[in-house]
Amino acid sequence: MKICDFRAWFPHGLILLAFLASAAHAEPYLAVQTGLKCGQCHVNPTGGGLRTPYGDVFAQRIMPHDHLDTGADTWTGEINRFLSVGGDVRFDGQYETTPGSASVDSFALEQARIYLNATVIPTRLAVYVDEQVAPGGALNREVYGMYWSASHEWYLKGGQLYLPFGLRLQDQTAFIQTVSGINMTTPDQGVEFGWEHNAWDAQFAVSNGTAGGPEVDHGKQYSGQLIYVEPKWRLGLGANLNDAAAGNKSAVALFGGLKTGPIAWLAQAELVDDKSIPNSGGRMLATLLEADWLLAPGNNLKITSEYLDPNRNVAQNEETRWSLVYELTPIQFLQLRAGVRYSDGIPQDNAEHVRLYFLEVHGFF
Repeated sequence: MKICDFRAWFPHGLILLAFLASAAHAEPYLAVQTGLKCGQCHVNPTGGGLRTPYGDVFAQRIMPHDHLDTGADTWTGEINRFLSVGGDVRFDGQYETTPGSASVDSFALEQARIYLNATVIPTRLAVYVDEQVAPGGALNREVYGMYWSASHEWYLKGGQLYLPFGLRLQDQTAFIQTVSGINMTTPDQGVEFGWEHNAWDAQFAVSNGTAGGPEVDHGKQYSGQLIYVEPKWRLGLGANLNDAAAGNKSAVALFGGLKTGPIAWLAQAELVDDKSIPNSGGRMLATLLEADWLLAPGNNLKITSEYLDPNRNVAQNEETRWSLVYELTPIQFLQLRAGVRYSDGIPQDNAEHVRLYFLEVHGFF
């Protein structure tokens, strides 16, 4: 289960709103709340995308505030024992203010996505597709084949895939996503080996290091993580090395989660060293701390604090960002979200002092 998809600003005035999607791309806080691993609710063992039948039932019976009676019928995504489908659509509105600039408000179809999983040999061999069909033309996110061992303790997959590294947030503009460059907008082509044994999870991937683009040199990208999961807490370590002709880029992340009553906590800290940036300007630090408070079934209050040091060789250039989001899942297949994000950074840079207000309607199946 994995998780956030906001539209927000980041430096130089680029503004996106790629909102969280707690159901179609479940968030890490749900895994912490339930004490489950990502693969319990998602076809992809590292989370995101198509849900398993368990994940579909969870999204209909446990997540909503109310469940509209559909009789004996429950959507599980399964067309038959070989084929399952899913998808989601997000429509949002935003209001953004920047000091010294006129305010901006807009409506947008954020995205429509379709998921397809063909288990050509049930429980053992599958072909998976994650396709964004709107806005604009079709855009492939993930396409891979995956083979499971008979014991389901290990798997091997190859194709275009999301890389294993830290919390898989839906907020692709989170500092811990943009600094490492590893997120759900930068899938890469390669192979991944995964191992699951009791409380342990481990994944290791070798890919081109071109974010899905054509290979340009002999260097490869190496990504991996090791996670220990208990019902009340989890702790993980991630590492990444992209061997590129322009200069190697390395990253290491420590991440985890903790459940304290109705509140699920998430945290990640990562160090990045990008040698392609001259004068050691690529030494960066990013952190995230998130609290998700389950006020009542179908009602979640999310508070997120982020920190970024974009160049550890330069003093007093840090950026901070706060987000407050209320998520209401009134019935199955529907989520409403509202929130505000405030950014604070270098006083003389207006682009680092943006306030963003948003509303989102999210339908999923």
